[in-house]
Amino acid sequence: MATKRTVQIGNPAIRTKSVPVPLPASASVKKIVRDLVDSMRANGLVGMAAPQIGINKRIFVTEIRTTDTRRSDGRDPVRVFINPKILEVSARKTADYEGCGSVAYAGLFGIVRRANTVMVAAYGLDGKRFVLRVEGLLARIVQHEQDHLEGKVFLDRMAGMGSITGREELLKRK
Repeated sequence: MATKRTVQIGNPAIRTKSVPVPLPASASVKKIVRDLVDSMRANGLVGMAAPQIGINKRIFVTEIRTTDTRRSDGRDPVRVFINPKILEVSARKTADYEGCGSVAYAGLFGIVRRANTVMVAAYGLDGKRFVLRVEGLLARIVQHEQDHLEGKVFLDRMAGMGSITGREELLKRK
């Protein structure tokens, strides 16, 4: 298990646009993916992007499961997205609270409007391209992690600071 410390907002890696990954995936890229999965799980996250462990490469991972701050009715296995690109977003959007491992020490959560459905193209560890239409929580996670690859955090997407809440208050509402 190779858990990495989550890079926090203020570190330049969080605000730097990530670079594409050469394919097929090298041993170093596979190690980044293992580190992302281990770190995501150790930190109770449902997604994690390479910039969050200080690596500005276009890679993120997702895994829907119940965590300390999110109860999930369903599960979705670990998914690896290399060089992802969002192809389509639905016109229908939903506002919901988001948090982020990279602002975790501040304990902040805020309401972000995201598309309910997205179509994303990416490459897996095997170097094969896939296209996936996702909805609901997975669509939100994909958009959130894609933002990290562009040097953005959820705070940039909030309509205003009025919805910011702390972890304890969020847990009371859930």
